[in-house]
Amino acid sequence: MMEFSDWDILRNLLLAARWTILLSLTAFVGGISVGLLLTCMRLTRRKPLQILVRGYVELFQGTPLLMQLFLAFFGLSLLGIDISAWGAAALALTLFTSAFLTEIWRGCIDTLPKGQWEACRCLGLNFRQTLTHVVLPQAFRVALAPTVGFSVQVIKGTALASIIGFVELTKAGTMLNNATFEPFKVFALVALIYFALCYPLSLASQHLEKKLNGTR
Repeated sequence: MMEFSDWDILRNLLLAARWTILLSLTAFVGGISVGLLLTCMRLTRRKPLQILVRGYVELFQGTPLLMQLFLAFFGLSLLGIDISAWGAAALALTLFTSAFLTEIWRGCIDTLPKGQWEACRCLGLNFRQTLTHVVLPQAFRVALAPTVGFSVQVIKGTALASIIGFVELTKAGTMLNNATFEPFKVFALVALIYFALCYPLSLASQHLEKKLNGTR
């Protein structure tokens, strides 16, 4: 058994946490980009686009993230596409995140008065102008708190990337446990680091919800 001091364990976990943060940011930024496009597609009056987006959302919401990671890593490899564990994890988490954000934002947009769309048409605004200047600015205030809140789920979801060999916080904890045989100490530190990453975001989401709801 290798000898690790408490500082050695903590230092290695903090180094691995950098990859958890980077993967979370990649998935969140990618999910926002894809989700915004899907939300705009769903708001159009074109039925095929609406059906496509609805199917996309139901597919990624209705299947486990773990299965999506497996398909991204092993499935693409079977198709002859060489992809790293990092690339597969980033791809799967981006698609997973975009599906949930699309549904969150759709719900937020649905809370806006329906008459605003008709009023914009009466003023001669096209779909893009209505979306850009009227709908999205209002929906942004409603969607900000749940969007920040969902980022907590993205961070926790990165733990599943360990199953395909990507060394992030959970995988590093497993490796250190195998080396030290001190599961309580190692995984308690892992849990504390996850808490330190997620709790401020939860507080920020609650603060935004109270602030924005109070200023409507």
